[in-house]
Amino acid sequence: MHEDTHGRGRQLEVFRRMTAVQRLNAAARLYWSARELKEAALRAAHQGWTEEQIQQAVKDALLFHRG
Repeated sequence: MHEDTHGRGRQLEVFRRMTAVQRLNAAARLYWSARELKEAALRAAHQGWTEEQIQQAVKDALLFHRG
């Protein structure tokens, strides 16, 4: 796979220009977006699961980096 080194360099430059608070906010947005996407995928794949099962699976997936 071809790596986009120009794009990666640009991305790193943007991160370098951010304050610590901006980087923390970006990380938090990324986390919550990943969580929402994982919830949606689990709901679609396991329509019979309870809310508790969904939330536990989301926690496990993010904590243990599984699918």
